[in-house]
Amino acid sequence: MKIVVASDERTGLTDFVIKYLKDKGHKLTYLGDLIDKRKKWKWVDIGIEAAELVSKAKVDQGILFCWSGTGICMAANKVKGIRAASCWDSETTRLARKWDDANVLCMSLRATSEQVAKEIIDVWFLTKFDEESLDQAHKLDKMI
Repeated sequence: MKIVVASDERTGLTDFVIKYLKDKGHKLTYLGDLIDKRKKWKWVDIGIEAAELVSKAKVDQGILFCWSGTGICMAANKVKGIRAASCWDSETTRLARKWDDANVLCMSLRATSEQVAKEIIDVWFLTKFDEESLDQAHKLDKMI
């Protein structure tokens, strides 16, 4: 799977996630501090740029980071067709995928441990949208 990984700050968590995704065989595209630490990156710009790659089908999904996980998530959601979810554990991740068909995963650099990030990523890729749920599909139509 092609995945954009973006962050306004490169940390041990971002390096861990990159290695974990590579080990699983994913093809990665990087944005923000993950490609150039010398520049001062703005999470809002990175979130929109990453979301546009997903929206235009240049990549299949996005995994984005900022300090809280919420700012970059809100920026990504400005792009048409994006359903970004800020996930802090495996259950919020499962529900974001199952009920909301999330296509961009956002995580907090401050609050996410490597172990929790691994659990979140595993659940992210294992969980599919529940297309049987007409109520959920109706809600998604209103959001898009």
